[in-house]
Amino acid sequence: MRILSADWVVPVEGSPIRDGAVAIGDDGRIVSVGPAGEIEAGERFPDAVIFPGFVNAHTHLEYATYAGFGDGLSFGPWIALHVERKGRIGFEEMESIARLGAVECLRSGITTVGDCSFSGAAATACDALGLRAIVYLEVFGQDASVLSERFERLRELISHALSDRVLLGISPHAPYTCTLELYRACAELGLPTATHLAESDAETEFLKTGKGSWQAFADMLVPPLGKTGIRALADAGLLGPRLLAAHCVQADAEEIELLAANDVAVAHCPRSNGYLGCGVAPLHALREAGVRVSIATDSPASTPSFDMFDEMRAAIVGARARERRPDALSTSDALELATLGGARALGLDAEIGSLAPGKWADLTVLSLAATPHLPWEDPVTATVLGGSPDGVLATLVSGTTRYEKGGKTWLELIDVARNARGRLLLPAPRP
Repeated sequence: MRILSADWVVPVEGSPIRDGAVAIGDDGRIVSVGPAGEIEAGERFPDAVIFPGFVNAHTHLEYATYAGFGDGLSFGPWIALHVERKGRIGFEEMESIARLGAVECLRSGITTVGDCSFSGAAATACDALGLRAIVYLEVFGQDASVLSERFERLRELISHALSDRVLLGISPHAPYTCTLELYRACAELGLPTATHLAESDAETEFLKTGKGSWQAFADMLVPPLGKTGIRALADAGLLGPRLLAAHCVQADAEEIELLAANDVAVAHCPRSNGYLGCGVAPLHALREAGVRVSIATDSPASTPSFDMFDEMRAAIVGARARERRPDALSTSDALELATLGGARALGLDAEIGSLAPGKWADLTVLSLAATPHLPWEDPVTATVLGGSPDGVLATLVSGTTRYEKGGKTWLELIDVARNARGRLLLPAPRP
């Protein structure tokens, strides 16, 4: 049995434990959580806190090297730019980028991702690096023939990487790139499903009227629905508990009630929404309505990093600024949304998301020695406001160390991914 201990253990479900310890069985599941004096000290981490690994419910690992592309563009041209760029590279390069993304997630204390994967490369990357995942294969288009073409081809390509730890899902990309017929065909597969909903004003205008800034590239989109994506999916009976919706920035009060009534989970990505100028999602209203909300990073294509610490802080600032209340989102709320909230959004909360006997030992060890939060007062506030990937000492998935500070450097992944990024760059201007 492996035992880890630290100044504090934060189970998330339960009060923080001073001088706590976590005992892990040979099967990779948690045996006990409690005071180190009762369990033993085992591997002791001074000036540190142990908490559940982050569950990042909305990522795109294969965009790990897309940082900064199109910065400052409005949402529509930004999407068009990225569609063009990713057509320049093949599966092997996407796989290399996704592996680097998986490493960056582990370095940030992330143990599980819900990844919307254009190529399927996220599945092989997570399998190789030891990251837990639901990989939602993205589909686009007019009808169900996409499933017998693109989806089946991708599923066959990654079948060897699927396991109890890397699960398969389906992602009809968005109501402006997929018809309701395709959404229905995806739902009939019975797989976990993820999509993008209500992300921008331009999306809402195009879906309702077919007009606005998106008219310029309407040939890339499906015919507008005459209503918002949330309302269209609700009217078609396509909202449900197996659906995870990313963003929902533009959701109004009626749409929030539709999400809650149909038990749709929402991945809240505040930094992505802010950098793209989409706005601040109604997080407080979503939570008040009982929606299963999580905090997620999206990808470096729209956000600087897979840093969940920064994402939690952005969620806190955004929620408090929008509501004009300092109690709109507490640090303990933010940590829960980034761990157990993510597990609930993915339907995995019986297995991960908190430190409890019987759950998988997916956990993060964070040092706060270099922060102004020592001596300790509140370990949760110190973790959320003072944490960073540089402070992560170890990340464990199923009790196995998948990242250790000062361990393997993964330089070969960085070199290969940077070479792939070079192929994505715009041609150098002629002298």
